[in-house]
Amino acid sequence: MAVNLPPPDPHALLPVQGVELGVAMAGIRKSGRRDLLLVRLAPGSRVAGVFTQNRFCAAPVTVAREHLASGAGTRALLVNTGNANAGTGAEGLARARTACEEVAGALGCEPRQVLPFSTGVIMEPLPLERILSGIPVCLSDLREDNWAAAAEAIMTTDTVPKACARRLELGGWKVSATGIAKGAGMIRPDMATMLGFVATDAAVTQEALGRLVREVADASFNCISVDGDTSTNDAFVLIATGRGGNAPVESGTAEYGALREALAGVTATLAQAIVRDGEGATKFITVRVDGGTSRAECRSVAYAIAHSPLVKTAFFASDPNLGRLLAAIGNAGIADLAADAVSLYLDDVLVAAGGGRHPGYREEDGRRVMRQSEITVRVVLGRGNAATTLWTCDLSHDYVTINAEYRT
Repeated sequence: MAVNLPPPDPHALLPVQGVELGVAMAGIRKSGRRDLLLVRLAPGSRVAGVFTQNRFCAAPVTVAREHLASGAGTRALLVNTGNANAGTGAEGLARARTACEEVAGALGCEPRQVLPFSTGVIMEPLPLERILSGIPVCLSDLREDNWAAAAEAIMTTDTVPKACARRLELGGWKVSATGIAKGAGMIRPDMATMLGFVATDAAVTQEALGRLVREVADASFNCISVDGDTSTNDAFVLIATGRGGNAPVESGTAEYGALREALAGVTATLAQAIVRDGEGATKFITVRVDGGTSRAECRSVAYAIAHSPLVKTAFFASDPNLGRLLAAIGNAGIADLAADAVSLYLDDVLVAAGGGRHPGYREEDGRRVMRQSEITVRVVLGRGNAATTLWTCDLSHDYVTINAEYRT
């Protein structure tokens, strides 16, 4: 059950000029559910992406990187759920490329103008014939207002579709930004999320778009953790169709800042939705680390907390066994960390300071905070002015059950 995460309102998901989405029930792993998505982009659309750093990256990741690097431009995205097409060797690459060829033939573009994406079970052959039979259904379903169905079509163990939209003004022109994402487990991105797609009809230079995709991913998808595992299939793609009427946005301008803020709002909402829908999650936890010498140092502390099974199970139990938090902080790899300079808070409750338990801390206050469905852990390192924030969840019995039964 997702933590305070209602399904998106389909009417709030703004159409993006130049983007059409179509879905199909291809029966890739289970029958009777949407599991194939085709996104058609208007000619001249610009696309940038970031991908997993996992060395066992999936076949579609390899192909999508190649097609983006070709400079041919992108006219379509093809996304399937139920099968990751990862750990499938040369045959997996061949099947991903065949799917791109099929889409290209239907749309009248080049295969390298199609980007493939997959998510699901690893080390199983991609059921290519089911995907090929589903592509005509997707084509017949293409429309601009299909974002809600698209969000549903890319889910795996997600319990709630994830979608968000923003509207902004650039140079007197009103433009839209809408995005979808999927992810619930195997979440500790080092570039993006499991799968995320955000589109805007703003005009943006290719250089600015490449910078934007990295910056907004770093401020959102790179700030989440469910279980500390990085997927073989992580990908985040940013699309700018240029149909909004504005002059192309360039890096370093006021328009760039406004667009970055809007896109970061979309991606932060999607990233937090992934954590709220983490497999078996019952608590949504914000971890803020202040007073570090660098953002990287602060992140190492935040992730030490977010990745600790002992910390996460304590949150699930609403047990203020807060020595687990101190142990995680001390194990973050900061060799010269002065323990007596560190302060630890649960929401507004000061738990530890001066190297140990704060004299005014009462366990009933800690238990009160731990029982909440949303909790903030704040660590003040007392070493500098850097800070960072990330989002994580607890670790419950259901996480084990979901992953033990994932293939059944």
